[in-house]
Amino acid sequence: MNEVFTFLGLINHSHGFIFVSHIVLVGIIVLALAKLATSSMQLVPNGVQNVMEAYLEGVVAMGKDVIGEKLARKYLPLVATIGLIVFFANVIGIIPGFESPSSNINMTLLLALIVFVYYNFEGIRVNGVAKYFGHFMGPMKVLAPIMFPVEVISHTSRIVSLSFRLFGNIKGDDMFLGVMLMLAPWLVPLVPFTLLTFMAFLQTFIFMILTYVYLASAVLISEEH
Repeated sequence: MNEVFTFLGLINHSHGFIFVSHIVLVGIIVLALAKLATSSMQLVPNGVQNVMEAYLEGVVAMGKDVIGEKLARKYLPLVATIGLIVFFANVIGIIPGFESPSSNINMTLLLALIVFVYYNFEGIRVNGVAKYFGHFMGPMKVLAPIMFPVEVISHTSRIVSLSFRLFGNIKGDDMFLGVMLMLAPWLVPLVPFTLLTFMAFLQTFIFMILTYVYLASAVLISEEH
């Protein structure tokens, strides 16, 4: 969708520049929210602090049933940060003149790789190398030659699953919005914007819950059936 107007495109027409600039913009928004929420913290929260505390409690509640409350809070910084970045990267493209950086495979692939590397690192750190990779062998040693390659492929496919699911959905949303703007440039119906906002929330939730699921599968090996 390089032909769609963006404000940052007025500075430089290079799509690489536009993409990186929007990632930086998303980062600035997330940092600004964090600063506003913590600049004058109160016992009875209000304003941005109230919103952010509600968000963090929601993230913990999301992960509680997947990985337990203790571990949900332990991995809260990672999951909550990813959630904020993915959400604003999704929703910024709904605003005319801006582009969703999450509609670019480079961003979604990077996020997927971060999750992949981190959950495998945690799995090895918590369980040890032998136990963690021994889990890849399956319940019976005789099945190890079959199960190990299958498990490796299964884990590697998570990178594709995380990155392409987010990229494909947001790219499709951007194309849909582009068509709507061409058909009704002055009065875009509210229904498409409502739908796209819902999709931005949904894709963020899916990315976050899968991060918790992958962490749980790595660190709770002894509790798996």
